[in-house]
Amino acid sequence: MVPLTSLFLLSIVIVSCRGNPEGFLPSLAQTTREITGAVVTQPLFQAAAQGAGELIARTVYDAARLPAAIARVLGVSDTRPVLINKNNIADKADKILAKYHAGLGNEDAFLKIDKLIKKYGYPVEKHEIVTEDGYALGMFRIPRNGSAVFLMHGLFGSADDFVIAGPESGMAYLLAEEGYDVWLGNARGNKHSRRHVELQPSDAEFWDFSWHEIGYYDLPAMIDYVLNYTSQKSLKYVGHSQGTTSFFVMSSERPEYNDKVGLMVALSPVAYMSHAKSPFIRLAGPASEYIGSIMHGLGVHEFLPDNNLLRTIKMLMCGSSPVAEIICINPLLLTSGFGFAELNVTNLPVIHGHTPSGAAVKQVVHYGQGFNSGDFKQFDYGRSRNLRMYGSEVPPRYALEKIRAPVSLMYSADDWMAHPDDVDALYQRLGNAIDIHKIPHPQFNHIDFIWAKHFRTLIYERLRKLLAAF
Repeated sequence: MVPLTSLFLLSIVIVSCRGNPEGFLPSLAQTTREITGAVVTQPLFQAAAQGAGELIARTVYDAARLPAAIARVLGVSDTRPVLINKNNIADKADKILAKYHAGLGNEDAFLKIDKLIKKYGYPVEKHEIVTEDGYALGMFRIPRNGSAVFLMHGLFGSADDFVIAGPESGMAYLLAEEGYDVWLGNARGNKHSRRHVELQPSDAEFWDFSWHEIGYYDLPAMIDYVLNYTSQKSLKYVGHSQGTTSFFVMSSERPEYNDKVGLMVALSPVAYMSHAKSPFIRLAGPASEYIGSIMHGLGVHEFLPDNNLLRTIKMLMCGSSPVAEIICINPLLLTSGFGFAELNVTNLPVIHGHTPSGAAVKQVVHYGQGFNSGDFKQFDYGRSRNLRMYGSEVPPRYALEKIRAPVSLMYSADDWMAHPDDVDALYQRLGNAIDIHKIPHPQFNHIDFIWAKHFRTLIYERLRKLLAAF
């Protein structure tokens, strides 16, 4: 029942640490003992001797030890979240499973985004835009008479991220209620943007992009379309995670677009990553020079696509029970710091039904390079190709000093992707930053910026005031 993604990540650990076997092997051995112990100490015949609740609880807790063990190997602090509190295993698991089970019948998990928006009484439009380099991007709009607000998702995400929390917490719904004309973007390669004028998703060349191209081509194309369609001179931009990274690329590489953004709100801003606690990034960093070639050799160019094959593999690897579903969410622990403090567990089946939405391997590798270099740079192709492409052996830094659009940064202390020190480094380089705000919650993590139970009070109230002021 070990998630397929976790097995893949563990293989990257081995590759990335092969240069230091003396220090790595003891930790790997301990990790292996933990994983093996979690399996052999819970044989099925013990079910007769234990109450079902406790057996389920211990199984969930042990399964959660895999990402925790990998995190320890990589030197991540012991403040990492776990699914089950070992001091109250059975009670905690029973409550989580009961809430999860209550949400299994929610049809929102199976509705496409346009049907989902219509279900809650909002009008919706679907638009398609073709970029300069030929990618067809899907966009969704909740039309209103107010100023345009553009929402951009993070890595592995899509426009769905802003509506699956439901009308009480979904950012797109809340903004529409305020009268804003809400536009939901989709980056190339995700489930809503898998078309090209010449290439097919089965072609390796289709996936030859990172978040640099998303910022350089996708965002300008979508922003221009929104402004032309609405006859407005500027819009307000709200980005989450990679949605902030791509904005910083656009506004530094194509500075004329600063005049088209009246305000940018960065939720969990990701530019500098040298302090990132995410084991996923710490794995991708040292192994970044190998990942691309390995995956290319295997004919794999996309991470976590939303397709029938992935769902079938997930069922075969994990089963279809609520416990299995919760166990298989564990790879998110390695990415963003995933706990239950602000997670609406009842809504977890809906989240499963809409995420992940796919991303290019190159996007992940580019983030890994940022962890390695400690800087915010263009993609590193190696010395010889860098010379041909950039005129220097190292890729150029993004000129953040060219960003003129006002930027508000919102971060948290427990975010595994956007570490407070890295956000502060970004803030220091942004001469246009109007403020920086720390979320007052001790366990607020990366995905809570869009799916938190208390999204209204922790995020939205501040967001609405910012938007109203510009």
